[in-house]
Amino acid sequence: MLVLEHVRLIDGTGSAPKEDMRIDIAGGKITAVEAASARSPYPPNAKVLDMTGKTVIPGLVGMHEHLFYPTPQQPQGGVAFYGEAPDSAPRLYLAGGVTTARTAGSVEPYTDLELKRKIDAGLLPGPKLDVTGPYLEGKGSFAVQMHALADADDAARTVDYWAAEGVTSFKAYNYLTADELKAAIDRAHAHGLKITGHLCSIGFRQAAALGIDNLEHGLSVDTEFFPGRKPDECPGLLANLAYIEKSVEVEGPEVREMIRDLVAHHVAITSTLAVFEVLGSNRPPMERESAALKTLSPQAAKEYLVGRSHVAERDMGGPMLGKEMRFEREFMAAGGLLTAGCDPTGYGGVVPGFGDQRNIELLVEAGFSSVEAIRIATLNGAIYMGRDASIGSIAPGKAADLVVLGGNPAEKIENMEKVELVFKDGVGFDPAKLIQSATELVGLR
Repeated sequence: MLVLEHVRLIDGTGSAPKEDMRIDIAGGKITAVEAASARSPYPPNAKVLDMTGKTVIPGLVGMHEHLFYPTPQQPQGGVAFYGEAPDSAPRLYLAGGVTTARTAGSVEPYTDLELKRKIDAGLLPGPKLDVTGPYLEGKGSFAVQMHALADADDAARTVDYWAAEGVTSFKAYNYLTADELKAAIDRAHAHGLKITGHLCSIGFRQAAALGIDNLEHGLSVDTEFFPGRKPDECPGLLANLAYIEKSVEVEGPEVREMIRDLVAHHVAITSTLAVFEVLGSNRPPMERESAALKTLSPQAAKEYLVGRSHVAERDMGGPMLGKEMRFEREFMAAGGLLTAGCDPTGYGGVVPGFGDQRNIELLVEAGFSSVEAIRIATLNGAIYMGRDASIGSIAPGKAADLVVLGGNPAEKIENMEKVELVFKDGVGFDPAKLIQSATELVGLR
């Protein structure tokens, strides 16, 4: 039995903050939300926490998370390789306020499934996991850990196998053919599961017509506008980025029609501004990176900083960041469901938990209000997952997944970083201790 007294409440619905509120918790659930001034009797044997000056928001529902991280020390002529992060990632997600996480692609699905079982049993700290199966990838992948599907039958068999093993969602990747994607979608839906995609060989409108549920990253990876692109052909990330940046207008009729089509097909978009930001020159500011850097192994930190200096010279994605932000605003304004996640990949600049906080800050930079950005990162993800009756906002009867902040993010969104306490199913975790336990582990384990 817990009572959080005198809190500022941001409930995740997009409503304005409410001052001097009280939240009662029992049995892992929220039992009451009311004004502290009501002075209702405390439940018997309740532990009362005076949280004057603190803000409580819902636990974040991260929709593009991974339980791996770019492994440093790739030799000349070596292969792209991602190391599983079974110790650091779950701890850092939870420390950052992420209480539910969809993995959005796995390189070690059995490890992820075992982690989920241990976390659910209370044996390890971490968020509630929606484990995505191994990447559904076609021929041409840059990553040696990804199986290249042979054909549509192989795609169907892969989905059937991993659904039986216990994964709860799937992700299509860059080089899939339309036939392979259609087979994967049909089999996922047959199991009652959803499928998202970071696509390249297939454009957004084609994927929507095939029945995909979710698309990752937004306009920056949609290749349908690339001139001369052949069916089932990926023109490449950088070439497509350069073309969109130069020649595609968010406010133009082509993009508006694409947005209308996605909304009509009920396709959600996942905002991953945090991983896109690091392609821009000197972003994020180094003072915002200091806490996350301490969690990196020395070699991983060194390689990230070297990569950051190279990116600063070329500014590969800086101008495109603003265009991506405008796309996400337009998508929401058209009635689309926008969710959020940090995608801790790239060249190592995005760290679990820290990146999720940064993504919310970037949504505010994009023009969303603070409470809208928090809703995108909480309730919208729960709605997509069909779990909004139990997570994603603060209301009686819902899971006591709560984040206590030492400031007001509605006044200054950077206060998202002041996480003082995280509750998952009513159990409190100390974020400082979780972060300390992962110091210099990211990039190693």
